[in-house]
Amino acid sequence: MENKLIIIAYAIYLPIALLLTFYVAKTLFKNAKVFMLEIFHGKEEIALATNRLFEIGFYLMNFGFALLILKINVSEYNPFETTQKLIETLSYKIGGFSIYLGVMLFFNLLLFFRGRRKANQPKPIIRTAIG
Repeated sequence: MENKLIIIAYAIYLPIALLLTFYVAKTLFKNAKVFMLEIFHGKEEIALATNRLFEIGFYLMNFGFALLILKINVSEYNPFETTQKLIETLSYKIGGFSIYLGVMLFFNLLLFFRGRRKANQPKPIIRTAIG
């Protein structure tokens, strides 16, 4: 019974974690295009390319983390033999991953706002000696 519930837990957790990652990434990077265009002063090609690279990195980090925390610890002291344990374990795993995704979302927003602020700072005037 225990192995069957673990397989069911994996079959539920993985699609949810991957779909959450996909949804957050699509929403974040669809809206990040505006920031990138401002950061790169309207140079659309470089802005969209950079945005896409950030998106790929976001997917890799979050898919990797979702797989890294996949393991469900079962021991003789903590049996995994009831549906209640399955639901509690899934809520812990998915909740923890959701919090991690939220932190990653805000970290990316911080990067976008920082880039925007730097792009909008006045450029220093460089004077050259003539003569």
